[in-house]
Amino acid sequence: MSHDIRRSSMSEPSTIVLKACPEAVKQAREFIAMVFGAWGLDDEIARTIVSELTTNAIRHGSEGDDLVIVRAYLLDGRPVVETWDRSASMPVTRVPGLDSESGRGLLLVEALARRWGCRPLTDGGKVVFAELEARTK
Repeated sequence: MSHDIRRSSMSEPSTIVLKACPEAVKQAREFIAMVFGAWGLDDEIARTIVSELTTNAIRHGSEGDDLVIVRAYLLDGRPVVETWDRSASMPVTRVPGLDSESGRGLLLVEALARRWGCRPLTDGGKVVFAELEARTK
């Protein structure tokens, strides 16, 4: 599922650069909680989504000492969460087997986000984004 995000009315992005390691997932969640708190928005869904997107960026889009970038901004009043990684491979949703221990992340993102998608970066890599409904605390 891919959508084009037009930046018509966008707030200044808040960005964190993380080493692509398991600890980055927790750091990304904490970052999103801080940003959404500053906006006065509920962060529960956003923390779940950024956790899944960051996990995918680390697992499928990084190797060695790579970095993962997490950004959050408001687009026409709606929060958007992004992860950037170095892999050009675009994510694909799949239906995991009942015994599978992974493979449900993008299905969860699809269920929770207003819309989600990805786009390639001109210097290589990709951005995966999820647009959410703005929910106040």
